[in-house]
Amino acid sequence: MSARKVVIVAHGGRPEALAALTDTIRELQAAGFEAVLHDDDLAEAFGDPVDVVRTREGIGDAELVLVLGGDGTILRAAELTHGTGVPLLGVNLGHVGFLAEFDREDLHQAVQRLAAGEYTVEERGVLEVTVTRPGHDEPLRGWALNEATLEKADRSRMIEVAVAVDGRPLSSFGCDGVVLSTATGSTAHAFSAGGPVVWPDVDAMLLVPIAAHALFARPLVVGPSSSLGLEILTTSVSPGMLTCDGRRRVDMPVGSRVEVRRGPEPIRLARLNRAPFTDRLVDKFALPVVGWRQLAASRAAHEGVTPGKGV
Repeated sequence: MSARKVVIVAHGGRPEALAALTDTIRELQAAGFEAVLHDDDLAEAFGDPVDVVRTREGIGDAELVLVLGGDGTILRAAELTHGTGVPLLGVNLGHVGFLAEFDREDLHQAVQRLAAGEYTVEERGVLEVTVTRPGHDEPLRGWALNEATLEKADRSRMIEVAVAVDGRPLSSFGCDGVVLSTATGSTAHAFSAGGPVVWPDVDAMLLVPIAAHALFARPLVVGPSSSLGLEILTTSVSPGMLTCDGRRRVDMPVGSRVEVRRGPEPIRLARLNRAPFTDRLVDKFALPVVGWRQLAASRAAHEGVTPGKGV
């Protein structure tokens, strides 16, 4: 019986990632896994002989991809696994690490649980992105796990955009940009731009304007069967730039259009921690929750009801 294959993706430019790499390979090998790297430079830094897979096809037979780094490294790894069905498992070496499942100090316990098969896999919806540009017959197609962001290319001027939902015009305004986000991305760029946090089991897409010069330019949330569209108006004095997950970019001249809808192939994330999303939110953002039970009891006493027995 062949060993269970785990592909490791790491941020090779960070010393802490290179240090964690050695520990990770040793732990995986001790637990009976075949540890494989996706980067020749990482293999050279590790020193000892280790196999390297250089293509997306080489990942297809892996049990999972283990990612050492922050959310940016996980998004890079998602480019490798998208469409393969192989789940990602993140080890947080960054600051927030919202997509990561555990921290480096929990590595030994996490690998033991992986070896015992004590993990679940959940699917996260992605955006299917279609870009149409003047003078180009064929549209550009891509995808995003977190968001596709249209921003002004000229930093000194606003970009003028029209918004459409399901192919129907909704509004137009000047702004610095617009974030088109998944529920997963609601805690990333969309959140920074003032959008709501959306629980990951809500199959939705968000549209969040950035510094819009308009009375009606609030965030929008639509369902999985809808589409969201943006067009750079001919009155815009600035062209745009579209970025998917902060990694893949395309120039957007005046008159360009972008449309996003629910993508057909989700990203799969391995989960060791069964804590609810609320607890993850509190932990990652260090939200103040001390005293909420006492507050609830005080209110209940004032209203003459027993805590936990209300409607």
